Amino acid sequence: MKFLDEAKIFVKAGDGGNGACSFRHEKFIEFGGPDGGDGGKGGDVVFMAVQNLNTLIDFRYQQHFKAPRGTNGMGRCKTGPSGDDLVIKVPVGTEIVAEDKETVLADLMHDGDTYIAAKGGQGGRGNDSFKSSTNQAPERADPGDPGEEVWVWLRLKLIADVGLVGLPNAGKSTLLTALTRARPKIADYPFTTLHPNLGVATVDGREILLADIPGLIEGASEGMGLGTHFLKHVERCGALIHLIDGTEENVVQSYKTIRAELKRYGHKLADKQEIVALNKIDSLSPEEISKKQKELAKASGTTVYPISGVAHTGITDLMRAVIPFIPGKEVQ
Repeated sequence: MKFLDEAKIFVKAGDGGNGACSFRHEKFIEFGGPDGGDGGKGGDVVFMAVQNLNTLIDFRYQQHFKAPRGTNGMGRCKTGPSGDDLVIKVPVGTEIVAEDKETVLADLMHDGDTYIAAKGGQGGRGNDSFKSSTNQAPERADPGDPGEEVWVWLRLKLIADVGLVGLPNAGKSTLLTALTRARPKIADYPFTTLHPNLGVATVDGREILLADIPGLIEGASEGMGLGTHFLKHVERCGALIHLIDGTEENVVQSYKTIRAELKRYGHKLADKQEIVALNKIDSLSPEEISKKQKELAKASGTTVYPISGVAHTGITDLMRAVIPFIPGKEVQ
């Protein structure tokens, strides 16, 4: 299934049903009179977050949604049935954003969360509701109100416990494969990963949801490479694993490049708890590992974990270091 994390759609709630203008004409009934019923309410357009979706690809093929209108009123003072609500299912973590792409109308972060994007029109009044002592045979019946209509953006932000960030070919997809059953594309050229990948790792009996984010390069905040478009998927993460390719000549520069792009992106990403890992140590000598580990520790001001995604070396210790920073996963 193709990954799509943004879509613009048009939604229209149902119009209200028209009120009825009707009079009783029944044999052997002495007094007739108005008996037109009210129209039914139009259906609402409701967004609902569901757990089993992880892309907005369906909205590429359908951009217009319309709820049923209410039924017109009928004689014998019968109110028309209301139109059914139109429920549009979206992945958990979807934001409903106004057409200006700035105003967040709703953030559906939990399974079952709902948001009414457009309210159905009220039904029109039938002539029975207009009768009075001075107007015993009203011929007035109101039309139903139109339903609301609006263009909205759907913006998906994956909900993961930990986000993997780093330069292209830092080994993020390889690490995800080593830790989980996810099978992202892995190759020896940059930008192999073109969209985020999710996987569930189990560490000491705790399940941790990981998101592999496409690689950043210097200038990503200005649109270089794949840009920072996918960084929104780590905004909700409890922590970031910053992967550094140990085979790079200048590992400190690689570290600083990503940190600079995180700061330029904003949204407090640079303030998130960061766990730094020196990857691909299977290709380094012990002396090189020690030297680069010390250089990174000095630059980052934190512990640096030497790992190898290919050889599955050090990855358990790395994940144990992450656990204290994930809400609900802390060691008791």
